[in-house]
Amino acid sequence: MPFEAVVLNKTSGEGRLRAKSPVDCELQKEYTFIIQAYDCGSGPGGTNWKKSHKAVVHIQVKDVNEFPPTFKESVYKATVTEGKIYDSILQVEAIDEDCSPQYSQICNYEIVTTDVPFAIDRNGNIRNTEKLNYDKQHQYEIKVTAFDCGQKHATEDVLVRVNVKPVCKPGWQDWNKRIEYKPGSGSKPLFPSIHLETCDGPVSSIHTTIELQTNYIGKGCDRETYSEKSLQKLCGASSGAIDLLPSPSATTNWTAGLLVDNNDMIFKFDGKQGAKIPDGIVPKNLTDQFTITLWMKHGPSPGLRAEKETILCNSDKTEMNRHHYALYVHNCRLVFLLRKDFDQADTFRPAEFHWKLDQICDKEWHYYVVNVEFPVVTLYMDGTTYEPYLVTNDWPIHPSHIAMQLTVGACWQGGEVTKPRFAQYFHGSLASLTIRPGKIESQKVISCLQACKEGLDINSLESLGQGIKYHFNPSQSVLVMEGDDIENINQALRKVSYINSRQFPTAGVRRLKVSSKVQCFGEDVCISIPDIDAYVMVFQANEPKITISGMDHFARPAAQFESERGVILLPDIRIVSTVTKMEHPVDEHDRATRPVLLEEMLHNLDFCDVLVIGAELDPEHECLELDHMELQGKHLDATNSTAGYSVYGVDSMNNYEQVLQQIRYRNWDTSGTFDRKFRVKCSELNGRYTSNEFNLEVNILHSSNFMDHVNHMIAQPQFLQSVHHPEGSTTAVHSSVVPSVATIVIIICVSILIFIITLGVYRIRTAHQHSSADNEGSKENEMDWDDSALTITVNPMEKYEKPHQTEEESDEEDIEDEDDDTSSAESDESEEEEEDEEEEEEVIVQKGDKQKVTRQEQLEWDDSTLPY
Repeated sequence: MPFEAVVLNKTSGEGRLRAKSPVDCELQKEYTFIIQAYDCGSGPGGTNWKKSHKAVVHIQVKDVNEFPPTFKESVYKATVTEGKIYDSILQVEAIDEDCSPQYSQICNYEIVTTDVPFAIDRNGNIRNTEKLNYDKQHQYEIKVTAFDCGQKHATEDVLVRVNVKPVCKPGWQDWNKRIEYKPGSGSKPLFPSIHLETCDGPVSSIHTTIELQTNYIGKGCDRETYSEKSLQKLCGASSGAIDLLPSPSATTNWTAGLLVDNNDMIFKFDGKQGAKIPDGIVPKNLTDQFTITLWMKHGPSPGLRAEKETILCNSDKTEMNRHHYALYVHNCRLVFLLRKDFDQADTFRPAEFHWKLDQICDKEWHYYVVNVEFPVVTLYMDGTTYEPYLVTNDWPIHPSHIAMQLTVGACWQGGEVTKPRFAQYFHGSLASLTIRPGKIESQKVISCLQACKEGLDINSLESLGQGIKYHFNPSQSVLVMEGDDIENINQALRKVSYINSRQFPTAGVRRLKVSSKVQCFGEDVCISIPDIDAYVMVFQANEPKITISGMDHFARPAAQFESERGVILLPDIRIVSTVTKMEHPVDEHDRATRPVLLEEMLHNLDFCDVLVIGAELDPEHECLELDHMELQGKHLDATNSTAGYSVYGVDSMNNYEQVLQQIRYRNWDTSGTFDRKFRVKCSELNGRYTSNEFNLEVNILHSSNFMDHVNHMIAQPQFLQSVHHPEGSTTAVHSSVVPSVATIVIIICVSILIFIITLGVYRIRTAHQHSSADNEGSKENEMDWDDSALTITVNPMEKYEKPHQTEEESDEEDIEDEDDDTSSAESDESEEEEEDEEEEEEVIVQKGDKQKVTRQEQLEWDDSTLPY
């Protein structure tokens, strides 16, 4: 017991009960024990003492309010549905460790957070005071405190989270409206976490359609933007296609006046324009087999009774108004007219072929191919075959000498009017209109030419699960999925992805729509699933920098240019493409210090031109040549003209390098030509990305008295070594150090002039010495020979031998072989050599017989040809 009894007064018997140590109500509220009193006893030793009766003592410990209330949970959570008033959302509970009912009981709770639509009662029940709205706020966080009956509050407030969930609405959940796609990232899932909420509806089957809307990208979707000629080569189409709507150029100027629709390959016709195809572009006889291909976007024709809208027309140029063949649109019908010429069988023949298709007037891009295999004509639209629903016959056209006019966008009316003019104008957009005489295209080639490079895809078809049916449209822009199990449909939709196989896709937005229909078990009213409207954002690809490098200046003897093989122009040409990548900076201040990385990349090219700078080639004596064997096994073709050589087709940079390295320049009459300059330029995606302009200068070295030595000098190895200048970590620019022929000629002329002046000064000094020798008579006259091209007059009556002929010739060669850059040193060395030679001549003359000495004394200088 934590108590003790002590005597205060032995006489009166007064005593006291006291605590030996502090007592705690929370440990023990009450104590009960027995006390007894003892007297002092008898005798000196206090023996024989007596004790009193026993008394019971009951002690009750009074409580002190020392403990605050504490909550049983650190965080309280609850979820409510929007639009409802709850009597109690949840209950919070606090405890107090005090021992008395006054201080241990919780008498009140209070919400500390202000301006919240909640209230709490004294029992800790929280309720909402107004209807909650999910769209307004998804979650509420409130703080609550508690008070004991002694009005002591909790030291720490408790956090209460109330989540608001919307009223259950059937539909797809957990999907993002924006899906980002980086070029080259392959197949990217569109909805990796999507699931269908049915609100416990009795669903029996689900039918879902995913549609990728790309009709505003290019010609209906992201396709390769190469030229039609390059695409046909790439797809393996038959050669000989004639482009009737080419990009305007010097040789194809008939499209220069047409309206261009954001792209130089798409032409827009507003009902007021037409183009005349020059004579000779398309042969007059297309034979019984030919193909017409085109991209067309066309809407409903204006007016109640629409006029014919001509796409392509071949009619009489003057006098008459006969249409020999034509392709036109009339009342949303596509009509092909073919009037055969009169021959031995003068009978009715199929002449008009009609197709009625909704796509002709839907204002969307479609790819049309008309395969003519007379008398059968087949239409392919977007790769699907359509037979004409109506074929009408007509008489053949009788032959005449009237010239014909081929037109695009309108038909030429040459007769029945006062002045020939265009008529039957087209309203819409056209692109890649070609005609191929003599051949028709296969289904495989047609599918390749109109194939989309972007579309929907399914990752891991084998893991779709049982009971899932799916179907793609031909362009893979629409995917239909059907199943009975909701979870299987969820899994299947998570595997649907977007893919763009182009290396440089068209950047921008692709809209995405998901629509679903649900069937329920025996229910008249079934749940409705709202559509998903999302979009794919395709980022811009890093633009490549195409760099052409190689030897940009060289000289060759004229004989090499005149040889049968000529001279290879670009023996070491190199085509490299790089993209710039910057490391992502941590902050804005770090952006400037981040290194810029050049990364080499591989992609295709679609043409490279080797153009002549200056006057065009004269076909009478010069040309560019290429063995067409070099094109075999490659998707390349080439055309040659006096303006240069053009290699085209979709192929790798390496294949282009191999072909360009074999182009030769021949000139079989170089007498009037000293140099030629060429420019090389390459392109990817029909000019979307172009290379630098690589300039090449070629010098033709002609033989002459001094040019033999110049040729020898140019052939020295030090002038043919390529100097490599590394740029970044990817490319090296090659250049060749070759002195100009004009520079060499000027230096040699200046050297000769200096030498002649020096010789004149020396001659004056020698003449002075010679006259002094005659006066003194101490020695014989000396005759000095110089090693320049001087004129010497000799007495023809006397016999004279020139002892130093060989030495003079060798001295001339030594003088002309001196370095051009040290002309002043050359003059000094020439003077020293001349003095040495003259001293040698003196010795030789003195050793000769007197008769030779006498004859040398009689020689005289001819000053008439020596300039001073």
